[in-house]
Formats: sequence, structure tokens, C-alpha cells
Amino acid sequence: MSIKKCVIIVVPHTSWHDFYIGVFTRSIVKSPMHFIGKKELFRWPFGDYFKWIGGTPLDRSGNQNKVEAIAKLFQQKEEFRLALAPEGTRKKVTQWKSGFYWIAVLAKVPIIPVAFDYSRKVVKIGQSFYPTSNYDKDQKSLQLFL
Repeated sequence: MSIKKCVIIVVPHTSWHDFYIGVFTRSIVKSPMHFIGKKELFRWPFGDYFKWIGGTPLDRSGNQNKVEAIAKLFQQKEEFRLALAPEGTRKKVTQWKSGFYWIAVLAKVPIIPVAFDYSRKVVKIGQSFYPTSNYDKDQKSLQLFL
């Protein structure tokens, strides 16, 4: 993957297995991918491991705007391919949350859709999608990938 900065949306996020499948996938595509997690995950005994595999801690306390805080991470890093689950949960949902989209808009980076097809044991990686700031229209286009 030649793109150095992007938001990677991974769908569906319905299992804790998604994490290690994502780690295996990035080793196959030979491209570092990153994730964010609550800062408490980055304490001993797993903190150093999570950072080593591409994790960045996020302070979720207070009245911070999380979208803006995450978008700023793109400015601080030379290379940052942020993998997120647009559903925001591991439960089956009918509508995605919009945070991933606005992070990409604020950071001025493309969105790359990735789909886990567990029934066929396939990971499908889509083309770069550059958001237009028209969330409703763009979301429909992104969901066509699935």
C-alpha cells in the first residue's frame, strides 16, 4: 500500500477475532496499519506490545472532541494508516457511526474500505475513496463496496 496516510474502515466488526485477522492481513499486504485504543490498554503488561504492533493510546476522558484529537494524530505522524470499525461496536448494526468519515475529512486523507467475508474466508480491500464532505452521499458509495 503506497498511501502513507488514510483511514481504513473494516466491516463488519462483529467478533474479537477481527483484531488478529487484521494483524495477519497487514503482514500479507506488507504495510503497517495502525489503531487507536483507550489509554488504559497501553499499560503493563500489554502496553508495549500494542504500541509495537501500531497502537496509539487515546485519552478518552473529559470533554475532548475525539474526532479532532484523532485527526491531529495524522499531522503528528509521517505515516499513519488508521484502521477503524465504522459500526463502533461488535454488535450487528444497520447504520455506521460517522466519526471515521469526519476524521478523514479533517485529516484530508482517503478512506480505504476493507471487508471481512467470513463465509468465504476472504479479506477484500477496496480502492481509495476521497470524501467530499457530503456524508450521506459518500456513505452510500462506501457501503456499495460491501
